Amino acid sequence: MKTAIITGASSGLGQEIARQIEDVFPEIESYWLIARRGSRLESLAISLPGKTTVCLALDLCDPMSFTALQEKLTAEQPEISLLVNCAGCGYLGRIGDASTASQTRMVDLNVRALTAVTNLAVPYMGEGSRILNVSSIASFCPTPRMTVYSASKAYVTSYTIGAAEELRRRKIHVTAVCPGPMATEFLSTGKIAGNSKTFEILPYCDQVRVAGGALRAAKAGQTIYTPRLFYKFYRVLAKITPSPLLVKLTKI
Repeated sequence: MKTAIITGASSGLGQEIARQIEDVFPEIESYWLIARRGSRLESLAISLPGKTTVCLALDLCDPMSFTALQEKLTAEQPEISLLVNCAGCGYLGRIGDASTASQTRMVDLNVRALTAVTNLAVPYMGEGSRILNVSSIASFCPTPRMTVYSASKAYVTSYTIGAAEELRRRKIHVTAVCPGPMATEFLSTGKIAGNSKTFEILPYCDQVRVAGGALRAAKAGQTIYTPRLFYKFYRVLAKITPSPLLVKLTKI
């Protein structure tokens, strides 16, 4: 049975991607949904009729979650056709003023968890499988007041490019989606809403369209997918502009 594993599936883009997998990968019959909030996963599972769902209430900032996932994989031996690394977080705050817990949580979830889950899943992936990593436009250039977040997402994008080349011999495709802001709970949880004039004027991405576009990009074997023309332009600008100059324009 072909299986999809989706982290961060309890809300936002992760939840929307889970809902749209059927449209792009109808052959996938089993969904493993991973997030801290088990009740939300159960609600999502109910909305996926005709699919076999497994809800794994795991906190991916806890190293024991990787042990639990490894044991589950060993026991079930799934045929993983799609891995979606969507679990992530971002907090607004200046270095030295923000809590150390919030700063290190971004590293633990955005970097460590994505790396660990991918490493655990790849042995169960065969030819034609896909990995979809949720990055951000913040990966293109450091973002003051979200320095750790942008650095962690730069890792995600860089990791994706390297993994795409490394796993090419196994015919496993790896894609990073790099969207701009979306109207999800990410903004309130990260204390961004109401505290950043830049976020108030930036064009927002629609999470429904981002989810569909990301899945189609993954199916097409595209390595980097950036929604909206505005952010495609920003991606090109970031490539040709020295970071010390561009970072002065990315302050939020």
